[in-house]
Amino acid sequence: MIKISDFQMKDVVNVSDGKRLGNIGDIDINLNSGKIEAVIVGGSGRMLGFFGKDEDIIIPWKNIIKIGEDVILVRYKSEEYSFTEDEG
Repeated sequence: MIKISDFQMKDVVNVSDGKRLGNIGDIDINLNSGKIEAVIVGGSGRMLGFFGKDEDIIIPWKNIIKIGEDVILVRYKSEEYSFTEDEG
């Protein structure tokens, strides 16, 4: 069994291009089934004079390829699953 706090400490890496997407900030759970529908990688805060926040990345559970000791490997296409805070 894995705890959410353990899950959040792992780096999320896109297998399509090898880029590190960040860390899991939240999860989307279906309350009827109790299953995880998606994980949300939080956008990083902006620095010095740039207000707002980068886009959050929503990765459907079916796109998680492997959960390792230090890394979560995912299949992610940026144009399909990301949203800004204004939209979500």
